[in-house]
Amino acid sequence: MLFSLAVIFLVGSLLGKIFEVFGLPRLIGMLLTGIVLGPYVGNVITGSLLSISADLRQIALIIILTRAGLSLNLNDLKQVGRPALLLCFVPATLEILGTILLAPRLLGFNILQAAVLGTIIAAVSPAVVVPKMLGLMQKGYGVKKSIPQMVLAGASVDDVYVIVLFTAFTSLAMGGSVRPIAILTVPIAIGTGILVGALCGLLLTKLFSRLHMRDTTKVGILLSVAFLLVSLEQVLEGTVGFSGLLAVMALGVVLQQRMPKVSNRLSRKFSKMWVGAEVLLFVLVGATVNISYATKAGLAAILLIGGALVFRVAGVFISLWKTELTRDERVFTAIAYMPKATVQAAIGGIPLAMGIPGGEIMLTVAVIAILVTAPVGAILIDSTHKRLLAKSE
Repeated sequence: MLFSLAVIFLVGSLLGKIFEVFGLPRLIGMLLTGIVLGPYVGNVITGSLLSISADLRQIALIIILTRAGLSLNLNDLKQVGRPALLLCFVPATLEILGTILLAPRLLGFNILQAAVLGTIIAAVSPAVVVPKMLGLMQKGYGVKKSIPQMVLAGASVDDVYVIVLFTAFTSLAMGGSVRPIAILTVPIAIGTGILVGALCGLLLTKLFSRLHMRDTTKVGILLSVAFLLVSLEQVLEGTVGFSGLLAVMALGVVLQQRMPKVSNRLSRKFSKMWVGAEVLLFVLVGATVNISYATKAGLAAILLIGGALVFRVAGVFISLWKTELTRDERVFTAIAYMPKATVQAAIGGIPLAMGIPGGEIMLTVAVIAILVTAPVGAILIDSTHKRLLAKSE
């Protein structure tokens, strides 16, 4: 395992830097590293590391979402109002509906299979979007109208919404039934996640204000609580809807509101941790990509993904209707909602493992969605933000 980790960090960092020198996002080099070193090409990464890949990817996500919470000013988000709420649900819903319309024609799926596929490819990737939006906030692009903050928050809720729908549709596809109460799981998971995370944030605020400790110790405590919150989601699964990742963000937001100076210092420490976590996350996501699946689907899968993205873009524009955002700012928001990676890597193979008809094609489309939208979305965010967004002085 140590050899695999060494190769991952050395090759991933090197390729990431090479792509960065050529003006391309670092994550492309890291994804490529994972594909080449993964079990489907070079088979360099040991099986013992791949067996805990999902846990390692989740740790990296927790790091970047904690940093996002520590950097997110709630007052900025309140000023956005309705569009921020609509972005949590409308783009994903329209993308799922678009897949339901297109998949039967392009892939020969029935309506239920198309719905399952829609929930696989609809989730936006927080691993791609969150660090990009944090970078824009630091540089001052779009912050006057809270565009990065709005995208950051919306993308996080988007995942919860889509994953709950995925669970419901796969249950139906397996011959089960979806109880009406299952529909309530979405708002319950969001509400309980925010509430529990906020309460933990208040408790940590009291702890940090009463006990003197180094910032490094605070980071350790903050990470430990974040791990517990995500673990709580697994414990409550099937009982009460709860989003651990939203709780982690809410925890950071409360600390930012109550202790802004401390939060800024902690955010800088999490930024340093992300340098290593980013490499691990995207290399391991790349390692899940089976190139042979990608070559089987061909043009039909690419047309489906492209068509579904058109519906997602329409959903973004509907969410931003009658706002103060300019046309350029709306276009950028739509671009920022394109990248897909982590969720597709996590759930893309589940229908195949469950024996759902068309599961192999669903996995193939998920793989192609990662290969196409993650690098293209990241490139477009990097190359258009200076032209489409206003910079605050």
